[in-house]
Amino acid sequence: MADGLRTAEGGGGPVPVDHSPPRRPWTRSLALAATLVSAGLAGLLLYDRFTNPLALYGSVYPPGTPTPDLRGTGEDGRPLALSDLRGKTVAVFFGFLHCPNYCPTTLAALERVRQALPERDRAQFVTLLVSVDPKRDTPALMNEYVSYFSAGARGLILPEAALRAAAAGWGVGYQYVDVEGGEYQVNHTTGTYLVDRTGARRVVWDYSQVTTNPQRVAQDVQAVME
Repeated sequence: MADGLRTAEGGGGPVPVDHSPPRRPWTRSLALAATLVSAGLAGLLLYDRFTNPLALYGSVYPPGTPTPDLRGTGEDGRPLALSDLRGKTVAVFFGFLHCPNYCPTTLAALERVRQALPERDRAQFVTLLVSVDPKRDTPALMNEYVSYFSAGARGLILPEAALRAAAAGWGVGYQYVDVEGGEYQVNHTTGTYLVDRTGARRVVWDYSQVTTNPQRVAQDVQAVME
């Protein structure tokens, strides 16, 4: 008899012998798949609990991530540095005063975040707008702009060279783009960075998180404050 063949009972010609592994019932395959998925989800949850123990809504920075200082002129015309705000929880946003949409929308949302905090914590939360347009943004204009959104908001203008270095340290990009009439706009990163009262960078939210869910962002702020 040739290898791999057998003779059918009752005579007849040879038929192939199936050497493939026995098939699992589909219920066993489904159970195995469910077990693998559950194990994978458990691993992800453990990883998230380790890297994000406060279950924050934004993207969490690893412990010890440096926070480059920001140092320039404040909205009141006096020298101002991010380190001067130590002891407060600061939401840092890089933008400019001629911004048509992202900047005003973000600052308005951050004020809603502040209002969503318990009353006792509101004075400890500060929005800091860092200008990426130092050629046009003056302290007087900055003061008018930030105070429109919140009485406690601050503004900071850095010289161009210092701005380039600071933006690189924070991972912020910006680019000047000419528009009609000899003016220009600034394309820039739209994330908001949260710095805790010790000066550590804790979390970054993207534009949509801040503007569509300020209540959830406020929960992050309160968790970091505690």
